[in-house]
Amino acid sequence: MTSSGWHVERRQRSTNESPLSSESENAPETGSLSIVVLGASGDLAKRKTFPALFRLYRQGFLLPNEVCVFGYARTEIDNNEFRNRLRGYLVPGKDSSPEQLEEVSKFLYLVKYVSGSYDSKDGFCNLDKDISQHESLKNSADGSSRRLFYLALPPSVYPSVCKMIKTYCMNKSDLGGWTRIVVEKPFGKDLESAEQLSTQIGELFEEPQIYRIDHYLGKELVQNMLVLRFANRFFMPQWNRDNIANVQIVFRENFGTEGRGGYFDQYGIIRDIIQNHLLQVFCLVAMEKPVSLKPEHIRDEKVKVLESVQPIKDDEVVLGQYEGYRDDPTVPDHSNTPTFATIILRVHNERWEGVPFILKAGKALNARKADIRVQFKDVPGDIFQCQKQGRNEFVIRLQPSEAMYMKLTVKKPGLEMATIQSELDLSYRQRYHAVIIPEAYERLILDTIRGDQQHFVRRDELKASWNMFTPLLQRIDKGEFKSIPYKPGTRGPAEADKLLLEKAGYVRTHGYIWIPPTV
Repeated sequence: MTSSGWHVERRQRSTNESPLSSESENAPETGSLSIVVLGASGDLAKRKTFPALFRLYRQGFLLPNEVCVFGYARTEIDNNEFRNRLRGYLVPGKDSSPEQLEEVSKFLYLVKYVSGSYDSKDGFCNLDKDISQHESLKNSADGSSRRLFYLALPPSVYPSVCKMIKTYCMNKSDLGGWTRIVVEKPFGKDLESAEQLSTQIGELFEEPQIYRIDHYLGKELVQNMLVLRFANRFFMPQWNRDNIANVQIVFRENFGTEGRGGYFDQYGIIRDIIQNHLLQVFCLVAMEKPVSLKPEHIRDEKVKVLESVQPIKDDEVVLGQYEGYRDDPTVPDHSNTPTFATIILRVHNERWEGVPFILKAGKALNARKADIRVQFKDVPGDIFQCQKQGRNEFVIRLQPSEAMYMKLTVKKPGLEMATIQSELDLSYRQRYHAVIIPEAYERLILDTIRGDQQHFVRRDELKASWNMFTPLLQRIDKGEFKSIPYKPGTRGPAEADKLLLEKAGYVRTHGYIWIPPTV
């Protein structure tokens, strides 16, 4: 790889690169590949989807002799104008080299644009015509018709768009191949709406064709959880109620809704972050060892642990709303929507009985980070009398500055037998400084092309997660569960820290702060 990181040797394709496809063990990997981004003019497509596709292209995973990327939206513009609108999101900066700009131009040459409404026969017929033309040009005699539809759209239009795809844009059966759809969160607003949406899509596509994307499952440290837990002997016997006192899964942002108040107010922090992102992390922390790495075996274990969670108790929830949130003109004056939540989950099974799992997320807090914090129980018979300093903790920093570190007690250097808190540290920036960590979206889109559903949400998993949170969400929506005001730039409501101490038994570390390496 060059210093710019733009030229990466193309990886060898192999069916051994990833677990077996959920759709078929013999899913075709040759012939044309059509990637259709619906909602192509939207913010998500421009900032996440197309840049991810571009990164896959320049790493050799999207081959010019196979792929064509289609943008579909209502805006009536031609190919050149659409490409020019995308260009600014793909060029890395003002100091881009001619070589880098040429790479962008080569990718944009593979991008075409089709305009049409999301319930229009004509629009989707035109789209199918353009895809078919691409397939006729790219397919060899043994080629196949692979069609991937990425719905960068509001969930309200999923049913109509999926119906149009099913009616007018399926892959051509005489060529073989597949049709897959990627849908973005939120998958509904509660159990009833999620099930209705799943039913509407499920009547059109089989479950192996549906990829419910949660970008947290594409993060490097989240994907490392299975390896960490089940490939290291010294973790396996410790990972249970006999040794672990509590587990925190935390998401903090140091900014508010920033112009998205009207959208955010429809969902709130629980729907936006906790019910999907943090709950997916929870599953990987708490699940049992799967039979194999096949996607269905992994997702089976995730469903089992979700179904083992007991109903959430009112006295184990703290909701907050930062002061100034309702100053946004798009937010109702009397909104009760939480911008902060701390929720304790309790798993009723042999491994985790009595261990509180704390899910905490908030906006306009004192830091921006996401991490998993596993706190171990006190050392019995503490002859050094050092428990007041804090407990052993294993911390996985998901973002930023990806790292894993173990907080432990050691002898303080010097002549005295004094103890101090320190760490064993694996910081990715320092240890893997020459490695470019893939963005979550590029990893998950590549999984979709390969037919690997390991890092996507299955329907019964989605149902179990909504079943867990819907009673609480309904009470919040009715105004029966109030949000506590808190000042921006703080840790959130003081009641949340009190909850951790009194209900979760969390012990804070005093006099120690982990500092990420500067390398």
